[in-house]
Amino acid sequence: MKALIFGANGQDGHYLFEACRKRRIEVIGVSRGGPWLCGDVASSEFVEKLIRTHYPEMIFHLAATSTTSHDAIYENHAAIGTGTINILESVKRWSGGSKVFITGSGLQFINKGQPISETDPFDHGSSYAAVRNYSVYLSRYFRSIGVQTYVGYLFHHESPLRTAQHVCQKIAQAARRIAEGSEEILELGDISVKKEWTFAENVAEGILTLIEQNQVFEATIGSGQAYSIEDWLDECFKLIGKDWRHYVRQKRNFKAEYQMLVSNPATINSLGWSATTTIGELAKIMLNY
Repeated sequence: MKALIFGANGQDGHYLFEACRKRRIEVIGVSRGGPWLCGDVASSEFVEKLIRTHYPEMIFHLAATSTTSHDAIYENHAAIGTGTINILESVKRWSGGSKVFITGSGLQFINKGQPISETDPFDHGSSYAAVRNYSVYLSRYFRSIGVQTYVGYLFHHESPLRTAQHVCQKIAQAARRIAEGSEEILELGDISVKKEWTFAENVAEGILTLIEQNQVFEATIGSGQAYSIEDWLDECFKLIGKDWRHYVRQKRNFKAEYQMLVSNPATINSLGWSATTTIGELAKIMLNY
């Protein structure tokens, strides 16, 4: 069995590669950088040639930027929107037996502070959400004409591979430095904000659980457990035996994008998958990396 992973150089690509390898699936990783096949999912010629050459049983579209900023609108449209069209049209033309996984996001949905499921209505509050919605509608259209297309809506999931711009890694790295003697002050926004702290390795298994069956084609993939940034501070600083309150300063007049973002994973749970790594275990993984 053969799989293509677009966006292999990111966190999700890494763990999905490892999950596929455990299943003895041959993986061709594609990225614009890193130790993978170099290419751009926004190039229709590149994508078509790759799919025509390999006829993969599974294709995973993970390529995207990691920001919701309007400044990334063109890059997001190219990677997410155009990339989705290129993959699905190439599969339709040349590799009709391929299963395609398209990445979705919890940020696509109207967020009322309640657990979000895949059947909830979409929002258009950012350019990122708008292009994610576009990719989902493309997926549904191609599914209606015979392409086996799956959408997994991912919520916050973390790992040691996160960059320091993500609050999980920002806190974990600061805690490590403080444990080694640093007296730095960590500046954070609203630490009461709640989100999921799911381990990315678990999420990779959830993606494979979805695409390996033929009954459910869209599902939220998350732990369904919400914890605040303050909870994450507690977990990380508990491991180094220090009180985070001595090292954290909150930004004044900071306005959070939301107060809680959490999934309702009932559908993916019904397929036999659930997140297994606790927030405390994740903190240990990240601090000991």
